[in-house]
Amino acid sequence: MKHDPNLSSSAAHQNIPSLDALPDSALLSPEQTGEILYVKPSTLAVWRCTGRVKLPFVKIGKFVKYRAGDIRAFIAANAHLHTGAATESGGPA
Repeated sequence: MKHDPNLSSSAAHQNIPSLDALPDSALLSPEQTGEILYVKPSTLAVWRCTGRVKLPFVKIGKFVKYRAGDIRAFIAANAHLHTGAATESGGPA
């Protein structure tokens, strides 16, 4: 998935609701979450299995879901002012 900074989330991803419009408790599929974060669902699976990236998920039976509020918090926690910010704060490089 290629990120186009000129498109808003709602314009770039017509099949998912705007993250800003969802309540914190709204549950999204790995496919929807991957589109929001510009990663493949398989990448989310690796993150879940390894714990390398801290993105909370909900397991309902065999289904994996992500809460909209957790996705927003994840995005906010990974916002940096420069490329050195991630390593200075102890986050992933």
